[in-house]
Amino acid sequence: MALGRNRRRERGVDYWPGFVDALSTLLLAIMFLLTVFVLAQFILGREITGRDEVLTRLNSQIAELTELLALEKSGKQDAEDVLANLQASLSASETERSRLQALLDRGAGSSDAANARIGTLTEQLNQEQQASARAMSQVELLNQQIAALRAQIAAVEAALQASEARDQNSQAKIADLGRRLNVALAQRVQELNRYRSDFFGRLREILSDRQNIRIVGDRFVFQSEVLFPVGGSDLDDRGRTEMDKLATALLELAQEIPAEINWVLRVDGHTDNAPLSGTGRYRDNWELSSARATSVVKYLISKGVPANRLVAAGFGQFQPIAEGETPEARSQNRRIELKLTER
Repeated sequence: MALGRNRRRERGVDYWPGFVDALSTLLLAIMFLLTVFVLAQFILGREITGRDEVLTRLNSQIAELTELLALEKSGKQDAEDVLANLQASLSASETERSRLQALLDRGAGSSDAANARIGTLTEQLNQEQQASARAMSQVELLNQQIAALRAQIAAVEAALQASEARDQNSQAKIADLGRRLNVALAQRVQELNRYRSDFFGRLREILSDRQNIRIVGDRFVFQSEVLFPVGGSDLDDRGRTEMDKLATALLELAQEIPAEINWVLRVDGHTDNAPLSGTGRYRDNWELSSARATSVVKYLISKGVPANRLVAAGFGQFQPIAEGETPEARSQNRRIELKLTER
């Protein structure tokens, strides 16, 4: 009867590992997309802040130049008013001079008063002509200054338009970068999942279908009793045999994974919640779990696995996979987990 139950259990299909693999892949994709989104928001924020500062400076310059232009126009108008008054006065003086000259001609030079009046008017006329010439020079200078201010305003407006165009171009580039990163993310996740599936498939073949070596989600799980003596962290003979098989599969897979995929094999050590005796080699389960993970990593390195492709971590009793205080639950929690992931 026991043999019959074992056969029925072997014929059963376990869908849970595939579901966990899909969920893990989706979680990785979401985390990467969030990272890309935060990075793009950060870059865009810095870009927009810089553009806003440039736009503020340009608008300030335009306001200053507009104010100067208004002042120059006001000065030009005042000069034109003065010039008009001088020209009117000059015209009146010339009229008066002509009238007196006509009187003088009729009197044949007999009137000293008329001569004196003519001299005075001539002197006034000369002064007004000089003032008119100065006013004309001032108006010409104001016209040149106004033209220069208009040229500066045109240059600032052109710079403002160029800055806005660059801002739009930068935003388009950021959007395109996000799309390309999303495509690259999907490709990387698919590639890593394919190699992870190949790796676990090979481990299934070489480590057989033993009850104390199994796959849970995206992790390959060894019960501690398969690798270590009770309370110890040094691999025993059976543990070294299993790690030799693991190293062989890992070295074969390393030759197939492209160099651009920065993969690592994470080795996690876990214990049950039973406290260690005070006379042992390790003070608590933290030290024991870390020592066991490190022992596996060092043995794989001795078999040729590159050290930069391995990570060791100890979790003590704080990541159980089985609840309860029964011997069976504690046995499941004492384990070494292997996970193929990205750095």
